[in-house]
Amino acid sequence: MTTGRPASLGQSVPAAGPRLLDAHLVVDRDSFRLDLPLTIAPGEVVALLGPNGAGKTTALRTLAGLLPLSAGHLTLAGRDLDHPVRRTWTPPERRPIGVVFQDYLLFPHLSALDNVAFGPRRHGLDRRQARDLAADWLTRMGLAEHARRKPRELSGGQAQRVALARALAVEPALLLLDEPLAALDARTRLDTRAQLQRHLAAHAGAALLVTHDPLDALVLADRLVVIEHGRVVQEGDAATITARPRTDYVARLVGLNLYRGYADGHRVRLGDGFELTTGDHHEGEVFVAFPPSAVALHPRRPDGSPRNTWPATITGIQQHGDNLRIQLVGPIEVAADVTPAAATQLRLAPGQPVWAAVKAAETRAYPAAPG
Repeated sequence: MTTGRPASLGQSVPAAGPRLLDAHLVVDRDSFRLDLPLTIAPGEVVALLGPNGAGKTTALRTLAGLLPLSAGHLTLAGRDLDHPVRRTWTPPERRPIGVVFQDYLLFPHLSALDNVAFGPRRHGLDRRQARDLAADWLTRMGLAEHARRKPRELSGGQAQRVALARALAVEPALLLLDEPLAALDARTRLDTRAQLQRHLAAHAGAALLVTHDPLDALVLADRLVVIEHGRVVQEGDAATITARPRTDYVARLVGLNLYRGYADGHRVRLGDGFELTTGDHHEGEVFVAFPPSAVALHPRRPDGSPRNTWPATITGIQQHGDNLRIQLVGPIEVAADVTPAAATQLRLAPGQPVWAAVKAAETRAYPAAPG
């Protein structure tokens, strides 16, 4: 994976090395403002994540030329595509950008071959050249035998690969992928993700993946950019973000409990006065994080090694992989993962009081201040 430097809260980290995409996307829409610095290097895949309403779709539409910038700039391969101050704007069809939409948007009246040939024809190739190129791309996608089929005759995974071939056939400097796996069932998604990873690795240009799915981002992207309320809240490689989330959204994304407080040595006082003991020594504002699997539940206050124990009440129980995820309220809100056997033994149910325990060694504390 290409690594990015760890980001401070609210700051953007530029891609290492040369920048194929160099943009500062500022878009005002009613009361919402997108303010997103974004750079992508050649061959790099960047995932743009964030909750609903964070600005992901606005960013993608702006890059594609479907929305103009209010301010900032958009430069791709050294060419200004959108620069309000210079009164420069390039229409979508003249941008060296390929897009794979969530619903693929294949032309229903065209065969798979002619869907892929459409872009090359628009770029000046004659019908035979465009079809030869399209046939080559369908072969690369493992779809040669489906060349004459219409979109309605394709499975979801096949349609996704046709859409990807159509986007790549014009050799775009920037490839935009809008939730490209969201419409697929779980089995097809697994296989198609592996194929997409292979094709992205072979793409020489820049790629931006817009997704809600953390697994898609972690598997496919070299670098993650997380936005909330139109601004970057964290950026870096998967290891950095997984180890040190900086907002509640990012913590939930990577499956961690996250709290902010004031550290005095190994003790961290949270805002409501509750204290956690951690294995790390710090002074000042810190985040404390630990996985749900680190939380043990007991019918009574436990004796022994745990340094952090507190009474809690179960508010919800959901299936989470092979385990059950237990939502708890008390001095702090916390998620705990337990096995079905443990849940049965403890007779866990919503409304039930329990004791929660986390060992200090299972927690991570790190500075909350930028930098």
